[in-house]
Amino acid sequence: MSAEGPGGDATAPDEPFPTPVPAAPLRELTGQQRRWLRARGHPLRPLAHVGGAGVTAGVISAIDRALCDHELVKVRLHQPADRHEAATALARSVAAHLCGVVGHTVLLYRPRPDGPRIVPPLRAPA
Repeated sequence: MSAEGPGGDATAPDEPFPTPVPAAPLRELTGQQRRWLRARGHPLRPLAHVGGAGVTAGVISAIDRALCDHELVKVRLHQPADRHEAATALARSVAAHLCGVVGHTVLLYRPRPDGPRIVPPLRAPA
């Protein structure tokens, strides 16, 4: 028998949640691009909430789906032990860029592989 879960995903027993393999490696964002994305994400409302159970497979799949639909997503973390560590782990688990952490709110960005609608500029406008 294999160590596959009910969804057919093989996960290591010591991993708190499954880590998807990205289709292509993400290009690192510059500080200006992260600032531009934070400005675009400011009026957004959180689309996912991480509760007391922490980051679960259901939360990851919801955030993954929201990133597929919207590319730029706010996530609300409720009472994390270390919010920056939790935000980094969350971004890594959904193969997204961490654009910012303000309070308990995290902003994630992942461009669509088939043609992104939100494209950060290479340089800030003068």
